[in-house]
Amino acid sequence: MTTERKHVMIAGGTSGIGLATAKKLIEKGIRITITGRDNEKLQHVLTELGPLASGEVVDSSDITQLQAFMRKIDPITDLVITVSGGKGMGVFRDLDLQQLKEGFEEKLFPQLATAQAAIPYIASHGSITFVSAASSQAKREGTGGLAAINGSLEILVPVLAKELKPIRVNAVSPGVINTPWWNFLPEETKQQTFQQLAQLTPVERVGQPEDIAAVIDTLLGNTFITGQVITVDGGYSL
Repeated sequence: MTTERKHVMIAGGTSGIGLATAKKLIEKGIRITITGRDNEKLQHVLTELGPLASGEVVDSSDITQLQAFMRKIDPITDLVITVSGGKGMGVFRDLDLQQLKEGFEEKLFPQLATAQAAIPYIASHGSITFVSAASSQAKREGTGGLAAINGSLEILVPVLAKELKPIRVNAVSPGVINTPWWNFLPEETKQQTFQQLAQLTPVERVGQPEDIAAVIDTLLGNTFITGQVITVDGGYSL
């Protein structure tokens, strides 16, 4: 399919991986529609991205709102879902289960709701790409809740690839990426954390949103990949 005919929707496209993906696709002349929950941020990003971008404020946890939005926009060839959340971290003995529940509600359910609402509007040979996180397989203390959230998303990918065929379904599982997700830490602490984690990766650095955007671009373009979870963690899992 030529780029002139492509129309990619990016849920959560106003920052981090979603925004980097939008920029990557626009560089190739692909038309995009982005969603986010902050109107001021959305309008700023749309101005930055230019005429190939459009978007609207949408709460990805609201299936009715999602369905109404999908009915309004042009049919899409591909869907990228980068909606995320920050709750669910902590050692299990002390883990606040209400916080874990909210973590599922912030990430897993909005991603699934977005995919479900979009299915009737995706081209028959289009694709859905979820963005999970490598915490699903990190096996590190304090990440059990995050593993449950992201592992639940990843284990669905091959099932959905079969159910929704010929629509392709994949996921990208990022490692430590320098995105606003880490802004819960003070800047100095965040940089120290990045330095420590970088030493544990063979590539000796943490990732950037552009690293993940490049893989998403590949998944959108390669029509022979489906049912796969691609880990992009700089070798951290080794």
